[in-house]
Amino acid sequence: MPPKILYFDLGNVLVHFSHDRQCRQIAEVAGVPVDQVRQVLYEGTLGRDSECGRVSVREAYDRLCGQLGVRPDFDALLKANNDIFWLNISIVPLVARLTSAGHRLGLLSNTSAAHWGFVSDGRFGGLLPSMFKPLVLSFQVGVMKPDAAIYQAAAQAAGVEPHEIFYVDDILGNVTAARQFGFDAVQFTGTPQLAADLRQRGVAFDF
Repeated sequence: MPPKILYFDLGNVLVHFSHDRQCRQIAEVAGVPVDQVRQVLYEGTLGRDSECGRVSVREAYDRLCGQLGVRPDFDALLKANNDIFWLNISIVPLVARLTSAGHRLGLLSNTSAAHWGFVSDGRFGGLLPSMFKPLVLSFQVGVMKPDAAIYQAAAQAAGVEPHEIFYVDDILGNVTAARQFGFDAVQFTGTPQLAADLRQRGVAFDF
């Protein structure tokens, strides 16, 4: 039987992003070295705390400023932090055809409130978030992939059994964890391969 729901990861599946761009832009706005920004965001706990929803956007700003030792304009810093995404154009027609064929699509992603606010504001047309329901986002459920609890949250949100879920993620560790939980999961390597993976599972669509 085909899966009852198709869950997509966000970053480097539906949209591309660049941590290097994020660090460079924040460093420019804050007037500090890029390496200092990278250390605070990705060698400390701030990035993870943001993606687990342990801090609000304003609290993350305050912590970042405190650790950098500067206090740039909030809106300028928020834009520098968030304007790091661009659409994976190749996947848009695939998502549209799956939707037209009546397949249920969900989103399962590690992301922060700030980043989600940016990508879901309509800048990517009808892709996000309207084509995906349910939305299982780490900052909302309080846990990140590859923790089993987020896969459990996704199954519960969809109202299906784990083995009835197809999931695609660009990170192999997340794919492995999803399989261990019972999902039929694949690693995203490109839109043509994803289309082939779906067809192998009996998902019918015109693409």
